[in-house]
Amino acid sequence: MSQFKPFHLAFPIRDIEETRKFYGDLLGCDIGRSTEKWIDFNFFGHQLSAHVKPEELNLAKANEVDGKNVPVRHFGAILPWEEWHALADKLKDHGMEFVIEPYIRFKGEVGEQATMFFLDPSGNALEFKSFQDQGQIFAK
Repeated sequence: MSQFKPFHLAFPIRDIEETRKFYGDLLGCDIGRSTEKWIDFNFFGHQLSAHVKPEELNLAKANEVDGKNVPVRHFGAILPWEEWHALADKLKDHGMEFVIEPYIRFKGEVGEQATMFFLDPSGNALEFKSFQDQGQIFAK
């Protein structure tokens, strides 16, 4: 892959404090600038800007992938294998209610990956995944 290029994503939330606790405390994202209407996070090297705009919240519709109902609108990160498993364990210990429990998708096929889906406090869907072979990220 080419040199790392961070992306920026702005998304709606309903409450600054619950969002700060979820992304900052639970997921371990460093907090950047903020006001009473928005807050920035270092999301695994990428810039997330969460804006208080509850009227824009819309639970994602699902699409079937590997026999599971995957939320169509979602974002997340690809983590190293051990880090993904540590996060899955942390979330389970925290009592996270998963949309899709942590599991291995496409087992034994091209693109085999560990994946899990869950919602932030505002109902935004997140997917965290991992590949034992990073070369499989864009494999066909």
